[in-house]
Amino acid sequence: MATATSRREEQPRSAFLFPGQGSQFVGMGRDLVQAFGSVQRLFQEVDEVLGAPLSRIFLEGPEEELRQTVNTQPALLAVSLACLAALRELADTGTLPAPVFVAGHSLGEYSALVAAKVLEPTQAAVLVRERGRLMQEAAQRVPSGMAAILNLDSAAVEEICRETGTQIANLNSAEQIVIAGEQKALERAIELVSARSGARAIPLRVSGAFHSRLMESAMSGMEHLLGGVSLRLARVPVVANCTAKLVAQPPEIREELVRQVCSCVRWKDSVDFMVNAGVTRFIEIGPGRVLTGLVKRIAPQAQLVNLSDLASVRAFVEGQGVG
Repeated sequence: MATATSRREEQPRSAFLFPGQGSQFVGMGRDLVQAFGSVQRLFQEVDEVLGAPLSRIFLEGPEEELRQTVNTQPALLAVSLACLAALRELADTGTLPAPVFVAGHSLGEYSALVAAKVLEPTQAAVLVRERGRLMQEAAQRVPSGMAAILNLDSAAVEEICRETGTQIANLNSAEQIVIAGEQKALERAIELVSARSGARAIPLRVSGAFHSRLMESAMSGMEHLLGGVSLRLARVPVVANCTAKLVAQPPEIREELVRQVCSCVRWKDSVDFMVNAGVTRFIEIGPGRVLTGLVKRIAPQAQLVNLSDLASVRAFVEGQGVG
């Protein structure tokens, strides 16, 4: 009979991934809070530290409240951490999948930092709530937005950005690049993309040009806020959005969190880095399947796991023979 240690050694090299804005929906986390006392406590602690009934918004709605950036960001953090808590509660500690890396897409980087023990959940909730508020305020200053560009290589997208004054915000995969900018510049960029054979531009339902220079006021606000926050050494290496390289020390993590507000999210490069470092299984932890879909395009040979609700967490634990 295999021991817990031997089963863990047989597991593939895994990375934990945490989703960002766009994965939210009303009702996310409802099955988890009904099943686990640890999730109930987590949601209660987040509500208390924020001084607002955030859990009511993402559990019950209304959707227009959840779509507000100031609510969306801490809500996704809370539910992603709830999925992680459910995994830890259901899996026996001796056979819990141990990630070799953690990474999060934009906002998801904060969830990754909690998983790596850099931040406490309540610390992250306060930071993310303020991040969302600052980004929402920055977006209200100038009409702006984002668009997903499909089937156009990065060199061509960069050329269009130079011509229109937009900039690349997310390098999500070889087939999907997100640009951001002022509304008129974005509309012109969409026209230029649409004129290219086989390429498509899809405007995104977001309130502003995130990960662009239009977020400079939010970046300054986060720099001030993070200057007073105590960060711990990462227990698991974190693959940073801005560089697609590892960060572990508090000063470099602080710099990463400040920079990522205005910088491009290098998601494809991050996944490539992890694959080249020997990762064969990517476990997305949190609402939706956005990152699972992106990784499937970037690394089709990798094993993909999506842990977004109680059923998927239970199926994974039972299928692994853990717990």
